[in-house]
Amino acid sequence: MIPANLRTNLKGLSGEIAVPGDKSISHRSVMFGSIAKGKTVVTNFLLGEDCLSTIACFRKLGVFIEQEGNKVTIMGKGMDGLQEPEAILDVGNSGTTIRLMMGILAGRPFHSVLVGDESIAKRPMTRVTAPLSLFGAKIYGRKNGEFTPLSVIGGPLAGAAYELPVASAQVKSSLLFAGLQASGETVIIEPMKTRDHTERMIKQFGGEVAADGHTIRIKGGQTLTGTEIHVPGDISSAAFFLAAGAIVPNSEIKLKNVGLNPTRTGIIEVLQQMGANISIEPYENGLAEPAGDITIRTSTLKGTVIEGALIPRLIDEIPIIALLATQAEGETVIKDAEELKVKETNRIDTVVKELSKLGADITATEDGMVIKGRSSLSGGTVSSHGDHRIGMMLAVAAAISKGEVQLQQKEAISVSYPSFFEHFESLISET
Repeated sequence: MIPANLRTNLKGLSGEIAVPGDKSISHRSVMFGSIAKGKTVVTNFLLGEDCLSTIACFRKLGVFIEQEGNKVTIMGKGMDGLQEPEAILDVGNSGTTIRLMMGILAGRPFHSVLVGDESIAKRPMTRVTAPLSLFGAKIYGRKNGEFTPLSVIGGPLAGAAYELPVASAQVKSSLLFAGLQASGETVIIEPMKTRDHTERMIKQFGGEVAADGHTIRIKGGQTLTGTEIHVPGDISSAAFFLAAGAIVPNSEIKLKNVGLNPTRTGIIEVLQQMGANISIEPYENGLAEPAGDITIRTSTLKGTVIEGALIPRLIDEIPIIALLATQAEGETVIKDAEELKVKETNRIDTVVKELSKLGADITATEDGMVIKGRSSLSGGTVSSHGDHRIGMMLAVAAAISKGEVQLQQKEAISVSYPSFFEHFESLISET
């Protein structure tokens, strides 16, 4: 349920919540389940719009997928079991869906067309279509394959070596899907290590992939086998409550079953750098994806510098980190984050614009932003601009704002966290 007005000037947050399943892992579980042979059962699947778009696309490719609440059962027939879709594949707002599916569809012996919403239509795709062409892929789109709609003429692929110019888990994953189908070996070199959910999942499904530093190798012609996957809570969703717990007075929040994959825990490291009162209880469960409980308490924060190899490990959390920085003593500098410009919005410009409306001292740079704290936030009318992470960040900003905050396009939050406002409301202390 989306509230008419955001809660402001809160006196405290307390309690326990379990954030929804990880978005990246949920997407990949459907993709791998669909190209594997046999049954895959996924529990704690994220019921956000993006992940449901992935399910819808693979159903159009002839895959039987049953959904009961957050349990998803996929009856895979192997890569060769995918069928030419009779209708256009609509990915909605999901950049992960369209970019990763290109790597799968490029090697299938049929024609398919990919489209998305207005946001997807503006997002650059040559970062995927160009390297896939080295494998022999034939993908056509507006502006020489830069923008959707994209037409994929699938066919045989040959392994290739490719050095990513920009650290991107989506591009890497798309090439790994292509490499699984290609003849010979595929070698991918990353400039910095990005989230490794795809590599872990290949192994979960019985495949082989080798990672040595920033170099990943995979051989084509592998057969994957269905399995069981439990999706941990999404640390990118947990980040909003970690921030709220740190900056709302008199707060203590425990977040249950949060994914602790080391390629995703940059937000925790930043909170620790800033002096947050945070504690972690990892689970000893031996699962492919590590998880645990995180407790955050109201903290006295200090400014910091966020750059380099840390950026790919928290790229989705930068909007909420910017808000944290407005409440820290001193200056926080975020750099090497050009990738923010090609997310659901240009997140550098959008974060700066919207937080400035509430009174933050924040300035955009070419590759990030500079935030001076501590700012007292006031009321105003702000917008998510259709970006779920901007929307949730602004809802947390409202919690410490002195005046009324009106958030336009709140519905974007359902892309990754449909129960966000219910969870927020459950933590509010009225005394």
